[in-house]
Order: sequence, then structure tokens, then C-alpha cells
Amino acid sequence: MRRTNQTLSDVGSTAAALRSTLFARFPSSPGRAWNALVYSSAYLSLIAMAEVVIVSTLLSLPPSPAAVVVGLVVFAVYTNDRLADVDTDVMSNPGQAAFVRRHRDVLYVLASIAYGLAVALSVLGGPIALAVALLPGVFWVCYATNWIPGSGSVGRVQRLKDVFLVNTIVVALAWAATLTLLPLAFAGAPITIPTLVVFSYFFLRVFTNTEIPNVRDVDGDRAIGVRTIPVVFGVTRTRWILSAIDCCTAGLVVLAVSLEFLSPAHALALLAGIGYSLSVTSLIGRVENERLLAKVAECEYLVVFVVLTLAVSLS
Repeated sequence: MRRTNQTLSDVGSTAAALRSTLFARFPSSPGRAWNALVYSSAYLSLIAMAEVVIVSTLLSLPPSPAAVVVGLVVFAVYTNDRLADVDTDVMSNPGQAAFVRRHRDVLYVLASIAYGLAVALSVLGGPIALAVALLPGVFWVCYATNWIPGSGSVGRVQRLKDVFLVNTIVVALAWAATLTLLPLAFAGAPITIPTLVVFSYFFLRVFTNTEIPNVRDVDGDRAIGVRTIPVVFGVTRTRWILSAIDCCTAGLVVLAVSLEFLSPAHALALLAGIGYSLSVTSLIGRVENERLLAKVAECEYLVVFVVLTLAVSLS
């Protein structure tokens, strides 16, 4: 009987240890849950799914798995990017770097599963949808890995991520193409002038929203030799440059409406997002919490999503 009790006690202790090990991997408080959502890039996936819905609405495309595919791809790509840059992020984003190091193995597995599911779902849209789903991964490899011959000593290489302006252009091009082309591929729709307008809109928006976080990382980027607009031109000039891009985007939307490539209701939603972005960019260099400002900037698409939903339902 004593041995049986001891055995049961050992089993109970082992089960308790397993439970504590398992649940230790999950957030135990709202604050930790928020950190997991932000540091793992899961929140970017939700925003990306809203962007695909926006594209589908603007181009009058039917519902499709495109939003889910893009959400999974965004999670996979940005999680892998954070894993690759965990050492350099220690200076510019220590909280994120600590989270990524702590959950490195889990994030690797989740990112792999997410990309695998995205590829599997994209097959439902045909070969073009599959190619578009693979596009961000290809761009990320070119963006984040050392493969370009650099100046200086023989054999030295650098990443596109370290090349001034090219780094932001690659990110904007990859996501604008994916957001625009994947819904088209699932719907079997052709590329039209409104498609090019929507692509240009998202290219400019992603360009701006990529450079805003670089403001908070300016010291870290300068220390590791990454050249961004804030590093090269300074914070004040960055504010003016990004505000000018916002105004150019607004001009594009107004021109598209005048040429009847966008409806007034659709344009209203896009202009609401641009107005939101202008209010955010006007705060660059004027607030202490640049990290929060970067997160607020990424919510621009949620503003567009809400206004677009209201405009379509009322029209």
C-alpha cells in the first residue's frame, strides 16, 4: 500500500510538473497576452487580413481564402524576421528581443506551420495564387540574408535590409503585390487600372508605415550600420518626408475618383486612413513613446476598414 501511494504521489508530481511546463509557455496575465500578441507579430496578421478585405471591397472581388493566406504568411515572415534579428534587436527593442529568445523554439514551429498552411490554402486558388503566396518568403530571403556582394574587403556581403531606401522599397513592393494580387488570383480576375491604383496606394502606405518604426530604432540602426530615412535625414526631416508621401497618396486617391477608377464611398475610407496617418506622422519626434506611435500608425488600416464598412453599408 505504501508503494502504491508513493507511486501515485510520483505520478501526481510528474503530472503537476508537466502542467507547469506546458502552461509556462502561455501568457498568465493580460499583460503577457498583449506582449505575445505584439512581439510574435500575430497582431500584424490580423491587420493584414483586414487589408485583404479592403482590397477585395475596392476591386469588387468575391470572398475567398486570400485573407487567411495573407494573415498566415505575414505571421510566418515577420516571426522569422524577428528570430533572425534577435541579436541586433537587443538595443533597439529589448522587450521584443527577450520575448523572441525566450520562446524561440515555439516561434520557429508556429512560423513553419503558418507558412505551410498558407501554401496549402493558396493551392486552392491555382498556380498564380501559389506563386503570390510564396512571393513574400522569397523577398524576405533576399531582404534579410547576406547574399549581395558589398564594397570593401573581398567576400564581404550585405543584406538588402542594410541598403538605404532599397530596404523599405522591397518591403513595400512585396506586401503591396501580395495584398493586391492574391485576391485577384483567387477570383481569377484580370489586372486593371483600378488594380494598379490600389497597388500604388498600398505601396505608398506600406512605405510610410515601414519608416515610422525606424524612428524609434534610429540609435540601434545607426549602431549596426543599417541606413534608413531617419538615420540618413534625421527625425525632423523624416516627419516632413513621410507627411509628403501621405499627401501624394491623397492626391492619387482624388485623381482616381475624378477618373472614376474609385467610387466616392471607397475614396472616403482611403482618405480617412490618410488623414489618420497624417495625424500620426505629425507626432514623429514630438512624443517620447516612439514605440507606441509605431503601433498606432499600423492601425491605419483598421480605420480604413471601419470607415469602408460603414460607407458600403450606407451606400
